[in-house]
Amino acid sequence: MGRVNIKELLMYGERLTLECKAAKNALPNAVWPTYSSFCNTVGGVMLLGIEEDLEEPDRSKRFTIMGVHNPAKIIKEFWDTIYSDKVNVNVLKDDDVYEDEIDGVKIIVIIVPQAGFLNKPVYINGNPFKGTFKRNFEGDYHCPESEIRAMIRDANEDGNDGVLLENYTIDDIDLASVHGYRNRFQSRHPGHVWNSDDDVTFLRNFGCFGTDRNTGKEWLTVAGLMMFGKGLPIRERMSQIRLDYVDQTNLLPGSRYSDRLTYDGRWENNLYNYFSIVVPKITFDIKTPFVLKGVEREDDTPVHKAVREAFTNMIIHSDLMITGVFKVVKQDHCLTFSNPGTLKLPLERIYHGGATKARNPRLQNLFRMIGLGDNLGSGFPTILSAWRDEKWKRPDLQEDFDLRQVDLKLWMVSLFPPEAIEHMRHLLGEKFDSLSSDEQAVLVTAFLEEEINSPRIQTLLDKNVLEVGKLLFHLTNLSYLVSAGRGRGTTYSVTSMPVSNINGNEININGEKININESEINIKGSRINNNEHQIIIALREKVLEFCVEPHTVKEILDHIDRTNQYRNVQVFIKALVEQGRLVPEDSAKKRNVRYMVPKK
Repeated sequence: MGRVNIKELLMYGERLTLECKAAKNALPNAVWPTYSSFCNTVGGVMLLGIEEDLEEPDRSKRFTIMGVHNPAKIIKEFWDTIYSDKVNVNVLKDDDVYEDEIDGVKIIVIIVPQAGFLNKPVYINGNPFKGTFKRNFEGDYHCPESEIRAMIRDANEDGNDGVLLENYTIDDIDLASVHGYRNRFQSRHPGHVWNSDDDVTFLRNFGCFGTDRNTGKEWLTVAGLMMFGKGLPIRERMSQIRLDYVDQTNLLPGSRYSDRLTYDGRWENNLYNYFSIVVPKITFDIKTPFVLKGVEREDDTPVHKAVREAFTNMIIHSDLMITGVFKVVKQDHCLTFSNPGTLKLPLERIYHGGATKARNPRLQNLFRMIGLGDNLGSGFPTILSAWRDEKWKRPDLQEDFDLRQVDLKLWMVSLFPPEAIEHMRHLLGEKFDSLSSDEQAVLVTAFLEEEINSPRIQTLLDKNVLEVGKLLFHLTNLSYLVSAGRGRGTTYSVTSMPVSNINGNEININGEKININESEINIKGSRINNNEHQIIIALREKVLEFCVEPHTVKEILDHIDRTNQYRNVQVFIKALVEQGRLVPEDSAKKRNVRYMVPKK
């Protein structure tokens, strides 16, 4: 990761990946749960010698830099402890721990990467079931036993789908599904020696059957039952897993969906049938250009292949041992694929390609042998390439640690569709065109998707958390974005009020004219509501109109009928100064500095 910019990290960093701890004279014990949680989640940075006040909403005042008295001693203590039996594995390199300085005060930086799936769980004090931690925006918390066991399963390179299901036999297999698969296999591999095998032998070759070495009896594996099983045995043995498909395109008024596939007794709900039924539904209206392959039309496009790849990935990377649902949702401009589990690799590695390891290698092989899926790490880049060629918004892959679910959204819409640009120009006027292309992309995405978060923008723009933090901070300060929630749950949406709605002392909110000078705003560090946010925008515009000529703080606040209180100064003057929309009249030090709009 290299050295971090501490001031930027404190200003724009996310609490999920940042932890500050006081450490004046000794290494705090609280370092070790955080080390475990960073390793088991997405990594992070610890800053020793800085205290954080979590109740302070203003990030510029949240951190107190106390420093450490003897950094070399504390760093040695850290390394001595990590090489002891305090933790089960060390994932750090020498240059991940170093001494740094901020405002002349010495602190210690510890950069903790996400551990590889073979090293998880990372735990402390010799007990994985008591010493394994994960991270959320409130801090470090003990992992429940189910999550720990999931990490232990993931460390098994043989995967999860080879588990034998005692007493489940060929009688629990839907032979129509097997024969449908064998037809596709034979079409792709006409001379393969397996084509002449009976059904049991054919399935055994794919790991769908396995032998219990203790009893010598042969049973179905999880892969065999889930791929080709009859519906009833699947629901008896794998009741924690559901299959679902929802079509939300072309909805009639009052309808939640136009088509839905769930178990209704008309099909055997195994994975092969699920794939065979749903893929045609989600690809039939994808545009197919007229291209000849020889004398025949080529109907299979990179987008079709990418959609099938996404469906296959949803299955082969899922955790079949936890409660969850395979769900495909089709919307007018988006396909969403959801599966139970979390990502085994960091997001950036998935986006950039490279070797990966499926949780379900037998299912992966079954799909691969009929031309679906990839086991060389190029599957997701194939999806990205198809979307890039279409000039569509970058696919959005996210994991929810709380729900233990992975969602992939494939947006079939341009990054800058004309209707979105038109809306933003109506909302912000010429100010929209003065923004950078990244800022415009953030606003357009927030408009199209209704709300966004930091991980989404990191994915969209291929930027790190600090770069995205700056963008969101700046657009929120400009009042172009409205934030909601705290910590990990923070989302951003586009302001709903165009500048044109401001007319003198009045603004139009939801058709109602409101006098902004007579409206109260609750500015006490808590989240303001949308009406208050729009009033702030209007009052800031009024300040800028007034400050064509220079005025003092008192004169400005009197003009907008606000008292000379600290919070009002912050919201209506300092914010505009930080945005560069107000400047001091000159650099001379005066008690009553006058502010004005910068001259062009």
